[in-house]
Amino acid sequence: MTVTRYGRGVLTLVLALAFSLIVNFAQAQSAGFPDRPIKMVVGFAAGGSTDVAARIVAQKMSEILGQSVLVENRPGASGLLAAGDVAKSPPDGYSLMMASQTVLAVAPRLYRKATVDPVKDFTPVAYCGASPLVLVVNPSFPAHTTSEVIAMAKAQPGKIIFGTGGAGTTPHIASEMFQFAAGIKMTHVPYRGEAGAINDLVAGQIPAMFANLSAIMGQLKAGTVRAIAVTSPERSPLTPDVPTVAETLPGYAAETWFGLIAPAGTPHGVIAKLNSATLQALASADTKKRYADLGMTVNSTGGTTPEQVDAYIKSEVVKWAKVIKDANIQPMD
Repeated sequence: MTVTRYGRGVLTLVLALAFSLIVNFAQAQSAGFPDRPIKMVVGFAAGGSTDVAARIVAQKMSEILGQSVLVENRPGASGLLAAGDVAKSPPDGYSLMMASQTVLAVAPRLYRKATVDPVKDFTPVAYCGASPLVLVVNPSFPAHTTSEVIAMAKAQPGKIIFGTGGAGTTPHIASEMFQFAAGIKMTHVPYRGEAGAINDLVAGQIPAMFANLSAIMGQLKAGTVRAIAVTSPERSPLTPDVPTVAETLPGYAAETWFGLIAPAGTPHGVIAKLNSATLQALASADTKKRYADLGMTVNSTGGTTPEQVDAYIKSEVVKWAKVIKDANIQPMD
């Protein structure tokens, strides 16, 4: 009996020492973080909305943290390839991802072979704002309003071709929602990123596309494309003369939001430092202006703490799963 009690005491002591070592190691990691450059991965090609958001935030975070935050583009499978790589990276805070609901709430539901679990595989760092989507057309396109687009599509089902930055992206799902709500059928041409689709739209290779306002703003200002409608609940302050889809199809709404994430298991102290740096970056006047110039918004819709962002991501997973089911969007290989 005495030996048993002694053994339990020794075991308790060993466990306590082990726990103390783990805590001290984690605290030491956090205290010295960051002591080398940080990589921020984007799952889409350069020039798209997620890439734009990442580069704006990364630049400011570099100044705040005193270490370079380098953006790396790894396009493929609507961001899931990059997400898978980040999920497998060491949970030390040096491998991050600027993700969107495409990566965290849409693509995992649409790809049959998806292995990324947006809830279990990542630790949220911060919510980084949102970008409205917009239905844009080549200037030669005959329709000028949402009602005219719908009438054209009903007269000739499948004839209107539209592009997006990729199958399974938020613009793709927004377009499926649009077709479902309007009772029409159009033909989708997915690209490996928004930049390629925009180039073809300007060149007249495709007549229309659903794009993030932040990615297409330059072309709208130059007049090389024409906006039909924005998909946000309200008109964008940057394009006040462009109506919303909801003005024709009441209740319709879709936006792309961005969030910074890290591999699951990243120490709390490291996440706290990254969260603080991200919020400081978003609060700067320069960031707000650059966001606004692109039609993006710096807001706290998804919360300010990692815990609030985690809850928001979970709610978005449920929301978009329902959209995919209601619109009968079929999974992809």
